[in-house]
Amino acid sequence: MTKKTPLILAVILLLSVVGFRPNADVTAPKAAPINVEELTIAQIHAAYRKGAFTSQQLVAAYLERINQFNTQVNAISTINPQASAIAKALDEEYKRTKVLRPLHGIPIIVKDNINTKGLATTAGALALKDFVPDADAFIIDKLVKAGAIIIAKSNMAEWAFTPWHSFSSTHGATLNPYNPEYVPAGSSGGTGASVASNFATVGLGTDTGNSIRGPASHCSLVGFRTTLGLISRADIVPLNFRNDVVGPMCRSVEDATRVMEIMVGYDPNDPITNYSEGKIPKNYTQFLQKNGLKGARIGVLRELCENPPTSSVADPEVKALFEKAISDMKALGAVIVDPLTVADFSNLRKDVVCFDFRGDLEAYLAKYVKNDTIKTLEDIVRIGSKSKSAEARVIANLTVRNPNCPDVYTSPRRIAFRKAIEDKMDELKLDAIIYPTWNNKPAKINSYNEELKRVDYFGDNSQIIAPHTGQPAFTVPMGFTSGNLPAGLQFLGRMYAEPTLIKLVYSYEQGTKHRVPPTLKK
Repeated sequence: MTKKTPLILAVILLLSVVGFRPNADVTAPKAAPINVEELTIAQIHAAYRKGAFTSQQLVAAYLERINQFNTQVNAISTINPQASAIAKALDEEYKRTKVLRPLHGIPIIVKDNINTKGLATTAGALALKDFVPDADAFIIDKLVKAGAIIIAKSNMAEWAFTPWHSFSSTHGATLNPYNPEYVPAGSSGGTGASVASNFATVGLGTDTGNSIRGPASHCSLVGFRTTLGLISRADIVPLNFRNDVVGPMCRSVEDATRVMEIMVGYDPNDPITNYSEGKIPKNYTQFLQKNGLKGARIGVLRELCENPPTSSVADPEVKALFEKAISDMKALGAVIVDPLTVADFSNLRKDVVCFDFRGDLEAYLAKYVKNDTIKTLEDIVRIGSKSKSAEARVIANLTVRNPNCPDVYTSPRRIAFRKAIEDKMDELKLDAIIYPTWNNKPAKINSYNEELKRVDYFGDNSQIIAPHTGQPAFTVPMGFTSGNLPAGLQFLGRMYAEPTLIKLVYSYEQGTKHRVPPTLKK
């Protein structure tokens, strides 16, 4: 946030209390303080029905918390100055109709690469620091129509380039709320840190290879990377459009499911969503079943955490949490298939990446930014960056063009990779495959530098399968390692098997209750 943000927040908070009424009686008794820690959508809606508090009061409580604690994590990039006015309108609607929309009055944090009308969308880059979209992204429009309130935008790794950290030229580095000496991962680290810190009820991230699931794992959250084709990616600053997804990052499986449920569906501006036709159930909340693991068959893909050089050996503490998770699932009624081996896995995962960052980004600039001085990657290089690594990545892409990159439904390599996994799942009658979301603990923030190499920070398992096969992969909290550092457990499913994954991750979450909020200093 800028130096002016605390003052802006103070004004917004005052207006939230008086409801934007010029003649309001500011001496009137204040409503009882709202404890926003770990509030869920269901709890908020129950409070609205009982008259315990209003949307406007809830927004004010979250803004107060951001004002009090964001300096500790640097997760928020922009506050929505209209949040309280939107909340007031929703309160008046409910008073009039007595009907709550699915996400009525639910404050949401949105990653800073998703188009939001009237709010800066920078992707963390200096080239876009003044870009304000004139329309919401397709999925934002759906969420707003469902009653969600965009309370703020969140910091991110510049251009979403890295899974390791969330440093941007526009807002600097986001810190892990559980231990500020460590990273929250990237690139959706701002959403991860802010939702974990209870700055809003729910959040949105994007995921090209890791960027929902890594920060969710590092911040003790639930993160859904859904099937490629289930949710529109239109109107979002792209990294690699063949892999990009957008999805919920929340404190509970139920809330993530409620947000996802609104976002799914066909969008003519993202043709890949046509593949979802006929594959979307009437609702997804019906699959929130506490006994969802009973009788489920779960495969343990140890190759991702035990067999280098295919991957990195898991940190002993993360490994211990993983073994405990397997034991817990057995106790919850699951049948464990351990180990699961996919023939020729190490070769199948090779040569599945096709990247056209120049083509994807320049198409976005032409369609949305419409600025003659910011049209090409050369313009991005000219404007510059405070991140040497981000600048180097842009420069490296100046000479890379792959305009004919196939998507997950047409690439022979990606289809073969997916078929091998799903065939093995069919053979063993598996409902899902599990592995640690990240093999290692979060990295120390001071160990990050602009020359950080992959060999310095192994363990990101999210990059390996789902982004290339298109399959859904959900991460849920698995517990904590020393240093109060969270770890995540990832479930991989078949294409469009979100209903099955919801059953499994909800059952595991309810049976273990690993989520604990961070302790922020007052």
